[in-house]
Amino acid sequence: MKLKSKHYYIRKSHRYLGIILGIQFLFWTLGGLYFSWNDIDEVHGDHLRKEKRHFSASMKMASPQAVLDAIKAKSQVDSVLSVQLIEIAGVPAYQIRYFSGDMDHKGHETAGHGGGSHASNVRVQLANAETGQFISPLSESEAITVASNQVTSPIKVEKVEYLTEVGSHHEYREKPLPAWAITFSQPDNCTVYVSAELGTFQAIRHNQWRVFDFFWMLHTMDYEGRDNFGNILLRAFSILGLFTVLSGFVLYFISSPSVKKVKSKVRTPKPTHAA
Repeated sequence: MKLKSKHYYIRKSHRYLGIILGIQFLFWTLGGLYFSWNDIDEVHGDHLRKEKRHFSASMKMASPQAVLDAIKAKSQVDSVLSVQLIEIAGVPAYQIRYFSGDMDHKGHETAGHGGGSHASNVRVQLANAETGQFISPLSESEAITVASNQVTSPIKVEKVEYLTEVGSHHEYREKPLPAWAITFSQPDNCTVYVSAELGTFQAIRHNQWRVFDFFWMLHTMDYEGRDNFGNILLRAFSILGLFTVLSGFVLYFISSPSVKKVKSKVRTPKPTHAA
């Protein structure tokens, strides 16, 4: 039986590697084209949002210390993480985030709260910034008002959901929970996400972002969570891609007529002349 040449095996390997990687290379190319031809600010939905309003400097404000003292009267406060002035449905409010409870044995924050973005021993208290009175987590009507104040010319509320958990592919993944999801028919079929406990806008998602997110999943090859650039599948395809390119160079080198002519000239001995 005639043995097959090394050329045959190199060509076969190159062909099959090309078939395996070709579809993924097409996805990477399509994704790259979509990424480069779209304004990232529009993908984030900045063009759908109203300009941020500011509070009047003449506004009468209660002392944040008084609010913090009221929190201490009803709850354990180990330390303060942040004090922020926000707006809730037209009302100025303090958002006070503080640590309450035990740390782990290494002194670190304990497990995540709200989709993994907050530690479980971090508490949030909202308070009216003018009166100092506590404010409960946002109701549905308040969340709709907050969402409507974020969007330019909201037409109609199509759907309202209260989210306590989301999957790894959800468009609101890895953000504070619980949250209200308010979907408007216009503009651009957008959904505004508002954190119930934080009382603030968190994200806006629309059709352009959803297409971007789909191509992003194909680009990262993270079909579980979409955002992991270090996944095994991506690493494997990167290595296979390198082998495919190298095998193409080798195949050209061993099969090119030009290379064969050069090698033939090198091997052909020069004629010698008799003395």
